[in-house]
Amino acid sequence: MKKELGLCLIVTVLLLLGGCAAGKNGPEYAPAEAEKLVIYTAHKEEVYKPIVREFERRTGIWVEVVCGGTNEMLERIDAEREAPQADVMFGGGVESLQSYSRCFSPYEAAGSPAIHPGFSSEDHTWTPFSALPVVLIYNTKLVGKQTLRGWRDLTRPEFQGRVAFADPGVSGSSFTALATWLTVSEKPQQEALEALARALDGRQLEGSGDVITAVADGTCLAGITLEESAVKHMAAGLDISLVYPQEGTSCVPDGSALVSGAPHRENAERFLDFTLSYEVQSLLPQRFYRRSVREDVAPGESLIPLEDIPMAEYDAAWASSHREELLSDWDFTRKEDRP
Repeated sequence: MKKELGLCLIVTVLLLLGGCAAGKNGPEYAPAEAEKLVIYTAHKEEVYKPIVREFERRTGIWVEVVCGGTNEMLERIDAEREAPQADVMFGGGVESLQSYSRCFSPYEAAGSPAIHPGFSSEDHTWTPFSALPVVLIYNTKLVGKQTLRGWRDLTRPEFQGRVAFADPGVSGSSFTALATWLTVSEKPQQEALEALARALDGRQLEGSGDVITAVADGTCLAGITLEESAVKHMAAGLDISLVYPQEGTSCVPDGSALVSGAPHRENAERFLDFTLSYEVQSLLPQRFYRRSVREDVAPGESLIPLEDIPMAEYDAAWASSHREELLSDWDFTRKEDRP
């Protein structure tokens, strides 16, 4: 136990200092193929950079990172299937990763026995990284504390056209939110989509980060986002607060996946092992306001216990298998409703 705490402390200090990339990564050095790793990621730089730097420091592996939205990165991996360029997809809701399972090779990462049963992949198509409840947020200067308590409140007249929601065709977290909305709705699927489209006046934002901005600056009164984003920006002093919807919500992990035919498979496997390690997982609640997927890592002071959050019976497998259909139906419905 003392050894684990010591390692965790060392990694924490290194990451807080910004990490240290492998010394060979200067412009005068061209790494050998055995020393390379190419990661496509949907994570923000503040999340992936310290983890990648520490991985480089520990292994001496030269990591190239390509960033983009979840769907953008997955479509690129799919387009490159005949000649893969990436080794790992790092980030993205697991429904999105599962829907592109044709692009990935199963891999059971070291540390898998410690994963919470609700966050594991049965066939190891993906490796979970962090658990991310969907929440509602509101502007504390414009909305009363008891005004927004659940999903149904978003359809009230005072919120119409003032709800921030990112494009689920770009953002994996927004797709999870869309599927969660359908899960908790008491209406048939099409009616539920129409109700959400009316609440938005048919408008949606380009990326998930725009939801926080729109609510914080008062452009929108409320928004749909992830717990991690809400808690982080609340801690930074923005005029927002979060609500765990009383009708229930989802807590779906984002994850990583090994690209089929990865040019640097061994290095990719080492990276997946690293993301699931006790040291990295312990940093999620401490530094990133995220929940670990390991049962032996506590949520930390900034997050309430998972069992205190109302949960809906969210079916990630259904959401994954119906992803393209849902996105198509949503896009059509939203455009029909737009003024």
